[in-house]
Amino acid sequence: MDRYILLIKAPKGYDIEPVKTELKKFIGKKYPELKVEAHRCIGLTVDIVILYKGGIILIKRKHEPFKNHWALPGGFVEYGETVEHAAVREAKEETGLDIKLLKLVGVYSDPNRDPRGHTVTTAFLAEGNGELKAGDDAKEVHVIPVDKILSLPLAFDHRKILEDALRLLGD
Repeated sequence: MDRYILLIKAPKGYDIEPVKTELKKFIGKKYPELKVEAHRCIGLTVDIVILYKGGIILIKRKHEPFKNHWALPGGFVEYGETVEHAAVREAKEETGLDIKLLKLVGVYSDPNRDPRGHTVTTAFLAEGNGELKAGDDAKEVHVIPVDKILSLPLAFDHRKILEDALRLLGD
């Protein structure tokens, strides 16, 4: 069975039940061979701690949430894509760098880690190569010295991810 998601973005606390009922009736009448179910979605993302020229890469976010805040490069995994491929793609899109994945830092699944909704991220430690250049969702991209990185205000739960990555580097 193939599965498709019709994504409905609703404000927090919005009563979605009448919408679900109406959609089920409409689709059931017009396309009776289809089964309609409504499930809340979890987004799957990647975040990458990129080691580059003696520091770690951070981007300044171009868009909300956390517009103009420091963050790790990363983003949503596309359908049919592995988390590893998504990490390589997102790193290239946001920083211009080619990366070599070194280690899994961890999986972070706090339902409140992203104000847009429940996302689960897979975080990687990587080595960057190439010319640094902001792109895609990154307004700016910078190499931050390791000893200064945790003093910056960071978006999402990126402080926790960085702490865990730095602990891995110390092992």
